[in-house]
Amino acid sequence: MINWFPGHMHSARKQIAGDMPKIDLVVEVLDARLPVASSNPLLEELRGAKPCIKVLNKSDLADPEITKAWVRYFEQHAKGVKALAIDATQKNEASRLIRLSRGLVPHRGGPGKPLRIMIVGIPNVGKSTLINTLCGRRIARVGDRPAITRTSQQVDLRNGIFLFDTPGVLAPNLEDQRGALCLAATGAIGDNAMEHERIAIFVGDFLLERYPLQVSQRFRLKELPENGEALLVEVGRRRGCLAAGGVVDRQRASELLLHELQAGRLGRISMETLGDVAAE
Repeated sequence: MINWFPGHMHSARKQIAGDMPKIDLVVEVLDARLPVASSNPLLEELRGAKPCIKVLNKSDLADPEITKAWVRYFEQHAKGVKALAIDATQKNEASRLIRLSRGLVPHRGGPGKPLRIMIVGIPNVGKSTLINTLCGRRIARVGDRPAITRTSQQVDLRNGIFLFDTPGVLAPNLEDQRGALCLAATGAIGDNAMEHERIAIFVGDFLLERYPLQVSQRFRLKELPENGEALLVEVGRRRGCLAAGGVVDRQRASELLLHELQAGRLGRISMETLGDVAAE
């Protein structure tokens, strides 16, 4: 069972609760590939009646039609919520967030009345990237490892908007193990909490079921393996992940397959659909 909740994240919850009274708008950054697994229900409780924008980041890596369905879902089923799919590395896309924010809180943003926006989200969904893009310079640390942001900070965008950045927050109990596997597969959970081979086999099964064409094209397979474990072995063999005696090094093959997914080299893939969530 995957269950990862580093100690510093407990204090992050307290920090968010303490800052919330000063906030006009909450921006929750999600991974567009898994919008539910990358959310934290606690944030809904903490924000209360404050308006919220759910930013489906990394939309360039996600299945576009599935992402559109998620945007519609969030706006239709959550009170006071707007949704926006973007690639936070692109300034023109990040700027859409500012325009939407001003529209939701029109009475703030003028002289002496800055629009105060709290940016929250679980680790590695792109909060720091979004802040840096909005600022036009590097303000927040960015990295491939999850949980880079450790302390909260305030950023003045000098356009009537203040951003409150918070440490990454991940739900303490990952009861939905499919969601936990998706988080691990996309890099939101630290390596020390992962069993790479188990995650890679899960990814292999998922890809063979949902995206078989991308798998066959990426790895040049004439026939698809029967399951995720067989795919892992085949990928390891084709990519030279071999140990002594020509045996596939399953650890290396697992890391390679997960990297292919996380880097978007298998195409635009969504790990969650509305149907998945309804079924659960």
